[in-house]
Amino acid sequence: MSFELIVLPLITLVAATVNGALGYGFSSITVPLALLFVSNRTLNPALVVIEMVLNAYVLFVNRESVTGVRRRVLPIMVGLAPGMVLGTTFIAVANPDWMKLWTFACLIPLILLQAAGYRRPIKSERSAGFAFGGGLGVLYAVTTISGPPLAMMVSNQGFVKRDFRAALALVRLSESSLTAAAFLYAGMFTTTTVALSLQILPSLALGIPLGALMIRRVRAETFRRVCMSFDVWIVAFGFASMLRLLAVADVLVAFTIFAGVGTVDLFLLYRFFSRYQAAVPARPLGTRCPGELGQQELAS
Repeated sequence: MSFELIVLPLITLVAATVNGALGYGFSSITVPLALLFVSNRTLNPALVVIEMVLNAYVLFVNRESVTGVRRRVLPIMVGLAPGMVLGTTFIAVANPDWMKLWTFACLIPLILLQAAGYRRPIKSERSAGFAFGGGLGVLYAVTTISGPPLAMMVSNQGFVKRDFRAALALVRLSESSLTAAAFLYAGMFTTTTVALSLQILPSLALGIPLGALMIRRVRAETFRRVCMSFDVWIVAFGFASMLRLLAVADVLVAFTIFAGVGTVDLFLLYRFFSRYQAAVPARPLGTRCPGELGQQELAS
């Protein structure tokens, strides 16, 4: 049987489960793995359609939080359009694989800083959000990956749990819709990409509710730290994959870099849970974790 019928549904099931728990991660997991077997031109339009459905669902599930977050993420959404126009233009003259490599290289230290507990909330959120949205639009148009930097931005500004997922869903629904329109205008949708999208849908139907169930009892600060840790591994894997794909490094060097980044992340994660466990007294399962603990930066 073909790759699309066996491996891709398994990859997207894992990706959908993570997305259901964290509110993002579908493309970040699927793209680095699936590109080993499928071309960008076939994969990207299929994933954009899936992400439109996925983000609409996540937004519906967290609809009660939309009112509280939409004004804060609106500047990011406004900045997406010019960024995507620039990114789409840039694709014609730049090598997308090299763009992915440099993107991953820049993201790794940023995410590790977040995983270490370093946060400096942005005071001028509106102007910073517009600039960030422009950069995010360029990134998504070129690589189809935007979850890690968007999650860092949203987490950095103090969004947690339902607000976190609602904010991500709003922005990502906007970017996937705009990208779908651009792909449609460029004639990139074919019967093959539509068929690929239909094959992925069952993974979403199973993975999203499973991920949402898994994340229900996670504390707010723990939730943010796990998001950052998840980002580290995905981006490090993408970076190592690009090193091999572009023949910049052999398998051993690429794996060593991946393992090194993972080791740093495991140390930071161990430090966080050690300090957090010492600071939070034991409580019966299902009781509410005090909100102030999420504000104290226990691991910073």
